[in-house]
Amino acid sequence: MQNHMELRFSAYPQNESFARVAIAAFAVQLNPTLPEMADIKTAVSEAVTNAIVHGYREHDGMVSMTADFGDRRLLTVSIHDDGCGIEDVETAMQPFYSTGDGAERSGMGFCVMQTFMDAVDVDSRVDQGTTVTMRKYITGEVGLHRERMLDEIG
Repeated sequence: MQNHMELRFSAYPQNESFARVAIAAFAVQLNPTLPEMADIKTAVSEAVTNAIVHGYREHDGMVSMTADFGDRRLLTVSIHDDGCGIEDVETAMQPFYSTGDGAERSGMGFCVMQTFMDAVDVDSRVDQGTTVTMRKYITGEVGLHRERMLDEIG
């Protein structure tokens, strides 16, 4: 079974919470643990915030979110903007790097995504936009029961 969803919304800060709820509603089908769900929502929040704040600095735009999973319980989420793009992705992914004004931005968005997801890939072109693709293997309740059994066996 392969399940897929697509969502497109205005690049307004208030839509970050909408994206969190939408990915949670989609991912819940995999029966993730509460920590796994929190990880997914946090990573999506960071990616969407980056698209809104950094992708569309000077103008309005749209953000796209796609997600899919199959039988292997691997959730893939992509966040895309058609904004200004990132000139140097490697530098942008370094801790504390930010194109923001410094007052409100810590420069930890990509680090947060990498911490909470199993893989993060960034594809960006200047003046064409950015796509952040994140993957997370969902152990879910099955994984929790297995871990508990292994702990008990010891």
